[in-house]
Amino acid sequence: MDFNKLKLELIEQRKSKFKGNIYHYSQVNFAYNSNKIEGGKLTEDETEEIFETNSFIPKSNDAIKFDDLTEMKNHFRLFDYCLDTIDEPLSKDMMIEMNKILKRNTTDEENPRYNVGGFKIVPNKIGLINVINTSAPEEVEKDLDELLKWYQSLKKINLEDIITFHFRFECIHPFGDGNGRIGRMIMFKEQYNAIYCTG
Repeated sequence: MDFNKLKLELIEQRKSKFKGNIYHYSQVNFAYNSNKIEGGKLTEDETEEIFETNSFIPKSNDAIKFDDLTEMKNHFRLFDYCLDTIDEPLSKDMMIEMNKILKRNTTDEENPRYNVGGFKIVPNKIGLINVINTSAPEEVEKDLDELLKWYQSLKKINLEDIITFHFRFECIHPFGDGNGRIGRMIMFKEQYNAIYCTG
């Protein structure tokens, strides 16, 4: 697969606003699946409706949280931000901007403990059963600096490097919320910088 061609196609199709192309498919499926992993209640059809019309008709009587709707819209914006910065090197400032985009106008933005637009100030963990301890708030910047230094030292980035980066990023868990979605978006962005071996 020619990832450079796909990257250019996504950027071009974004401008076209046509339905049913790769950009449309990627936006809807990425937003639906990434938010579903985090417990989002919107269906794939509802996600597509929101992407296309900025509205949706609920398919059930289940209550939909305001934040689910807001974060779905924000995920579309986050995807576009990654296309806008796809050739720029990954940085802490870029990660912070991703967090701001994802959490804009959510209830977390109003809650100081989530520190939207900055790194976590309250310790967090991953999982409920096999709990993974993450970096302490005071260690986040140092740990991210080390991770970025390692990543930027690589001469050629391959898929394994991107997976390793993602694992280490999630172990740091630098934000009060949104780490999984931001981590997956970073993987999406960085796959266009990777060298793929064909055999």
